Amino acid sequence: MQVANTTAAGAFHSLAGQGPAWHHRQVTDRQPQDLQTLILLRRVRDRMDREYAKPLDVESLARDVHISAGHLSRQFKRAYGESPYSYLMTRRIERAMTLLRRGDLTVTEVCFAVGSSSLGTFSTRFTELVGVPPSVYRERGADYVPGMLPCIAKQITKPVRNREAPGSRVLVP
Repeated sequence: MQVANTTAAGAFHSLAGQGPAWHHRQVTDRQPQDLQTLILLRRVRDRMDREYAKPLDVESLARDVHISAGHLSRQFKRAYGESPYSYLMTRRIERAMTLLRRGDLTVTEVCFAVGSSSLGTFSTRFTELVGVPPSVYRERGADYVPGMLPCIAKQITKPVRNREAPGSRVLVP
């Protein structure tokens, strides 16, 4: 619970027999909890980055950090601007782009290599994020990044979401 007006909060707590020290203790007691939540979320995100090719679901990710799946989803979206599933799919698409540029694997092989279990879902998500279907991306291969260092190519070809995270928009007068 956040209190917008500390003067009103102080008056309330004084009437209730609890002074400003109680209010300060409540606010400072909440801060480590928020830090703990961010630490847990970072562990979840690191696991998704490491194990993107394995079958991962929100329930197992939440179970590993001892919180509910709903709480994980809400807090993850609040911290990173997207759901855990969306984040995982973006990591998979990034890796798929690299594999498709190499050109030695079919789209189906790439789909399963990055941990997707459905070619249709993979193709739809790939097209949403990259702007072209995976088969077209594979055909063009190295044309996307001719003569570029891989570390630079990764930054330039990074998939961009169609939606922005809440509060990330810059308003220009």
